[in-house]
Amino acid sequence: MAEEEKRDQTPAVAGPLAGTFALVEPHRATRVPEPASARLTWHGNDGEAMDYVATAGHVDVVDDTGKLMAKMFSVSYVRVDAEGRVDSARPVTFCYNGGPGCASVPINFGGMGPRRVQTVAENHVSSNAPVEDNPYTLLRESDLVFLDAPGTGWSSLAADADPTAIFGVDGDADAFSRAISEWLERNNRWQSPLYIFGESYGTVRNAALMRLLGERGVKLTGVVMLSAIWNWVQTLPGEDLYYLGMMPTFAATAQYFGKAGQGVDVDEWFDRAMAWTEDVYAPALLKGDRLGADRGRQVARELAGFIGLDERFILRRHLRVTLEDVRAELLVDEGKVCGRLDMRYVSDAPSPVQLSSDWFAAEDAASDATSAAWDKAFRTFLRDELGYQAPARYLDNNYYRVGVRWDWKHREPGSEEVSAPNMTVDVATALRRDPTMKLCVLGGRYDAATTYWNVVFELSRQFLSPGLRERVVFHRYGCGHMAYTDIPSLTQMSADLEAFYK
Repeated sequence: MAEEEKRDQTPAVAGPLAGTFALVEPHRATRVPEPASARLTWHGNDGEAMDYVATAGHVDVVDDTGKLMAKMFSVSYVRVDAEGRVDSARPVTFCYNGGPGCASVPINFGGMGPRRVQTVAENHVSSNAPVEDNPYTLLRESDLVFLDAPGTGWSSLAADADPTAIFGVDGDADAFSRAISEWLERNNRWQSPLYIFGESYGTVRNAALMRLLGERGVKLTGVVMLSAIWNWVQTLPGEDLYYLGMMPTFAATAQYFGKAGQGVDVDEWFDRAMAWTEDVYAPALLKGDRLGADRGRQVARELAGFIGLDERFILRRHLRVTLEDVRAELLVDEGKVCGRLDMRYVSDAPSPVQLSSDWFAAEDAASDATSAAWDKAFRTFLRDELGYQAPARYLDNNYYRVGVRWDWKHREPGSEEVSAPNMTVDVATALRRDPTMKLCVLGGRYDAATTYWNVVFELSRQFLSPGLRERVVFHRYGCGHMAYTDIPSLTQMSADLEAFYK
């Protein structure tokens, strides 16, 4: 989701990806601007250079009868040689953010595309932040196609389309499957190795696509999951999986702000928190009020030592500390609150008159720090360098009209339809069906929107064979949800992705 969140004036919606709303209906026009493209040159470090063609335009999404469902906006970057020829042996990667209801600008101009808005640690990006040729771009390894989900960006629904057929777990995956196939056909790239790269809700989409594309005869070489969330049960009120997943992230945040874990290596501290979550915290939560007062105080004392909050506060919460608790309490003496997408970001605490808990949940310094700068750089690039004549309003976040209407029902492979899907079943099914496919899972210590522990936990419950487990790699970084805002993390992620693609 990156993303992804700022709100106008509507009430917040529960869940790790809820947040910013744009009070705008999804586009309904089927007439769209003409595509535009330009040949450009990327310059990297040490004199490295690469010619590529950037194209902005729309991909038709049609059903099996040929009826138009939507026109999906895309920006593609395709490497060319000195004569302008395309190397069809190069991989093609389809990239997107999540929400649901968010466009793909963050993953494009944040860190994976050939252009990138410069960021400086955990600081807000200024309005005149430089835009550079991205030294870490994934274009070095693969041609890239950034897709905006229907109802976001400039992706328009057909005039007579039924939004309920698209705005949901299965409808969304169906639309993306059709758009990917259409792009491959129109650009004659069926012979290219095919990858998909999703962030946040984009990893739910990835999980469905891993299975669905295979069922439709589209073979994937690899899948990249950045800031993944697979099991929606962890988002439901009162679910202990929520508290368990949050705990290592809270511990990392407390260490970052000097409230806990001083003198301990950051990765060792996170590993300790992961182990304590499974060996101590989980059994304690499972016992509920059967835990006993003495044992409850002991667990609260240990939890306080990890997350930097008062033991008595934790006891009053029955050991169940929420994200809003930590954001509001950890830095209360400094008059600050932590971020959510990246808990290292801080802002001044809200005014005492701003009492809405829903409103506070959707406020996020990590989102405020970057979103507007990405949009500005993206619009400038399309207009000035590609000559793309676009509508004035770009729906970078249309959660209110898309996400809150989302149909979460999903028929898990080999099971019944459920309303809180566990997409890990789709991931495992796709890997079992195609043992040549490989999977790369990327996450950050300070990401409180899609917590790292939950993904590791969920995949372990699929009981993959050793051979299939060897096809899966996990990488954890010192970053939040949008790993590419953090230069050390982006540097390491670039190297890890280079190894994954090779």
